[in-house]
Amino acid sequence: MKFTDGYWLLREGVTAAYPVQVLDVTSDDPGTLQIHAPTQPIRHRGDLLKGPVVTISAHAPMPDVIGVTLTHFEGEEERGPRFTVNTEDFGSHVSYDEEHALLTAGALSVRVARTGPWHVDFLAGGRTLTTSGTKAMGIMRDADGGHYLREQLNLGVGTSVFGLGERFGPLVKNGQVVDMWNADGGTATEQAYKNVPFYLTDAGYGVFVDHPGKVSFEVGSEVVSRVQFSAETQALTYYVIYGPTPKEILRKYTALTGRPALPPAWSFGLWLSTSFTTSYDEQTVSSFIDGMRERDLPLSVFHFDCFWMREFNWCDFEWDPRVFPDPEGMVSRLKDRGLHICVWINPYIAQRSPLFAEGKALGHLLRKPDGSVWQWDLWQPGMALVDFTSPAARDWYAAKLEALLAQGVDCFKTDFGERIPVDVAYADGSDPERMHNYYTYLYNRTVFDVLRKHRGEGEAVVFARSATAGSQQFPVHWGGDCEATYESMAESLRGGLSLGLSGFGYWSHDIGGFEGTPSPALFKRWIAFGLLSSHSRLHGSSSYRVPWLFDEEAVDVLRLFTKLKLRLMPYLYEAARTAHAEGVPMMRAMVLEFPDDPGCAHLERQYMLGPDLLVAPVFSDEGDVSYYVPEGTWTHFLTGETVTGPRWVRERHGFLSTPVLVRPGAVIPVGAVDDRPDYAYAHGVTLQAYGLEPGAQVTVPVGDVTFTVVREGDTLRASASDPVAPWQLAAEGRTVRAEAGTGFLTLELGQGPSGTVGTNRTFGTHGNPETLGAN
Repeated sequence: MKFTDGYWLLREGVTAAYPVQVLDVTSDDPGTLQIHAPTQPIRHRGDLLKGPVVTISAHAPMPDVIGVTLTHFEGEEERGPRFTVNTEDFGSHVSYDEEHALLTAGALSVRVARTGPWHVDFLAGGRTLTTSGTKAMGIMRDADGGHYLREQLNLGVGTSVFGLGERFGPLVKNGQVVDMWNADGGTATEQAYKNVPFYLTDAGYGVFVDHPGKVSFEVGSEVVSRVQFSAETQALTYYVIYGPTPKEILRKYTALTGRPALPPAWSFGLWLSTSFTTSYDEQTVSSFIDGMRERDLPLSVFHFDCFWMREFNWCDFEWDPRVFPDPEGMVSRLKDRGLHICVWINPYIAQRSPLFAEGKALGHLLRKPDGSVWQWDLWQPGMALVDFTSPAARDWYAAKLEALLAQGVDCFKTDFGERIPVDVAYADGSDPERMHNYYTYLYNRTVFDVLRKHRGEGEAVVFARSATAGSQQFPVHWGGDCEATYESMAESLRGGLSLGLSGFGYWSHDIGGFEGTPSPALFKRWIAFGLLSSHSRLHGSSSYRVPWLFDEEAVDVLRLFTKLKLRLMPYLYEAARTAHAEGVPMMRAMVLEFPDDPGCAHLERQYMLGPDLLVAPVFSDEGDVSYYVPEGTWTHFLTGETVTGPRWVRERHGFLSTPVLVRPGAVIPVGAVDDRPDYAYAHGVTLQAYGLEPGAQVTVPVGDVTFTVVREGDTLRASASDPVAPWQLAAEGRTVRAEAGTGFLTLELGQGPSGTVGTNRTFGTHGNPETLGAN
């Protein structure tokens, strides 16, 4: 929200009060700092008789994270919801003298000037990260009487800002106005399904604004040298998080707000949907599955979209008996074919649904202030919303899902959750404005918890559209309603990378676009992008997404990239475990891996898939693509050709190819299975080494086995932490293979023609390494 008219003036009707000096400093609680700051100079006792006074308190929930709370009136009723913020038991340090007040947490400090102009500095690593200076922090009132708290943090020269949720515009947010207000607005506007009040910079710090309602960000826009954020409230808390690298910032932010759960391995395979408004029954579904199997197209999950339930009954959680007379038998038959089953749900209850009367009678539906059920006709006639602030309502909703789990359903597509009204009264007294964005957190947590309860830890997965801060704990999220165009494919990628920079570890999108029917060329290009994403789903609105309806080459493209992904599962699942353990996403904007390369900050048409694979989707029928290669000699994974950076590369790719480059010095574990995503990854794995320098040592976790690859001169030596089934070591077109139970392999580089397969002469047994001669 803008308050000023240019640099000098306030907008008409706006008044402002800014802290100008420190009256006093106290530290009543260990590890906290409290400052009272008048908004006019105190020249004599008469100046002490008027306000306002801003109270600024600082605390540290964990090392390298400092929270600052601005308060005007403390008497405001404290209404939820509130984000859950984790804390650690550690020792922060408070000190102050005549010049400064200081709070230090780990390597990060906040320093408030007690003399001179108002000045708050955040310091780490021997430098100032950012500053709240004169007329930055303030109490703002607009012409309508709205009361806002505002903060402005200095934006250094050359600093880029990322994050703020899944946003479909430019990846770098500098110059943008971003409002935190979930909306069902597609992927082509400034609106977003997933608003996260957290931004990350490439200057060593990130900022999380701990307010679940509407927060307005002016990112180098109202004041071009500052990031401004404001909310209509009497108290506002924000956290500054020190890195120093973007990855470290994400690790600490997700430690603060919650790390993503680890999705089951089967969820990383290909998902096929009925699509939305298309006609389908068991015969149609079976024909799709038969067609996939006949064409050697591995399928992991089949998804039933909205019309698995009867029209106008969404949601009643009952299979439409006219179309599915034997749902239990059908689900059983599909699961006998090795498939997992997903069904669509949302948090809305249409008036025609039998659950409407039941939910109304039990008090589980969201009500207006006068006690009547809130309803409207958008999406489903007369629909109401489940009030997830009520534990009884959550249990009621979960019980409906438990009946589906008992039938054999494995997971749910948790659609919607954005269009949440504010003219309502919640069961727990929550503030409707603060609940608008937070509603999705309660909705998806309810569904995820019932899956975790009945399927077990590590087996729960949803396919969610809406989100806010903390929702990353309940994966997976997909990008919403995109168009079947190259432009929409690109905006979807920008949204996914932005979400990854907001703490979300896993992300997907509708291959081919949701609205409209893609051309065969677009569909094939999107397939490559989709199968090189963390999760991969074929889904559309009014047309099917089985590849043979486009052309036969689409079948070949889907087969190639599906099998490629399945072979890469040893590598991808380790990247998934990193997302779970550290909060670093699987799909990474280039700035995450190369923060010191200024060429990477604005890159938004390419990404790193895990730490070592660079992916550059093709956004044209002709196959022309340009991408940036950081320093070093990179190798095309599909062809073995090399490219040396740093430089821009232009290439043309057929439909059976896309740029996938391996980082120099990487070892990629490639699995022996290409027909399913969940298998024993170490069994028959091939360790493919790329450009290891002499003396380099690379550790490669594969399932429960850890491999170590070392280059000694022109020799590569590999060892396994435990005896494993046959595995291979490959480099420069040469491969050596170990027998079952073998712990060591050696490969001599630079000998023999490219492509020669090493033969086994002597094997080192575990604990007794010997050199393997390779011909």
